[in-house]
Amino acid sequence: MKKHSIFPGIILIGIGTYFLLQQLSITLFTGFFSWSTLVMIIGIALLVQAYSANDHSQILPGVILTGFGFHFHPMNTLSIWPDHFGMLVFIVALGFILRSLKTKVEYSQGFILMAFALLLLNYDAFINQLGALGSGLSLITRFWPVILIGIGFYLLFIKKK
Repeated sequence: MKKHSIFPGIILIGIGTYFLLQQLSITLFTGFFSWSTLVMIIGIALLVQAYSANDHSQILPGVILTGFGFHFHPMNTLSIWPDHFGMLVFIVALGFILRSLKTKVEYSQGFILMAFALLLLNYDAFINQLGALGSGLSLITRFWPVILIGIGFYLLFIKKK
């Protein structure tokens, strides 16, 4: 049985509502009429498709688009909003985790990315903590990117399942 796609209908309703509000000069919040709102509309449509039609392959792109749109809205208006690359990695990690909850596979990708995102968001504090532990860890604080590259090569080429 072929799955019914509700994605086109949600997209048309969302974009139609966006442009109708624009024509009527109804602003829901500051910065509403921007590209990030359109990205959120597409992401929400993908999420509705993913969860209503059990099309779990749409969860990851839906979370990424909705999250990126949601992330870029308050960046110019809220001074406390983090303007950091780690937030984008965090959103992608959240997408992987939500997809794995539905598909029951590949949990590690999301959790590795989540750990990396949290490390990026707290990088300065993390490096200060490592530096405070002593000179033995100073090599790690200096060469941690090389260590990550080495682990990546190990996982790609040496470790066989």
